[in-house]
Amino acid sequence: MGRKVFDRDGRKVGTVDEVYLDDATGVPEWAAVRRGLFGRDAFVPLEPSELADDGLHVPYEKALIKDAPGFGVGRHLSPEQELQLYRHYGLALPAAPSPGRHSGTPADGGG
Repeated sequence: MGRKVFDRDGRKVGTVDEVYLDDATGVPEWAAVRRGLFGRDAFVPLEPSELADDGLHVPYEKALIKDAPGFGVGRHLSPEQELQLYRHYGLALPAAPSPGRHSGTPADGGG
């Protein structure tokens, strides 16, 4: 958390505000990116993003990230919210989602 986030063209998008873990596996799946001082957070998938010395590089355009659904941070993502994010980024939907298999738990355990 606190790392800069860059889009696919190397433009700064914002800063990682929160990391969300998969409920079943504990694997980080989403980053909530704070855009600007008073901007809202936008969720960005961590796969296939790349963590480098200068920050997190995501393979999406800044405009797509800006238009991502906003759900607020510090709360659990519901399965419906996660599906909205998958669709927004054009990602393959997870096979057979189950009640315990969705992202949404902030890494600090809040929510």
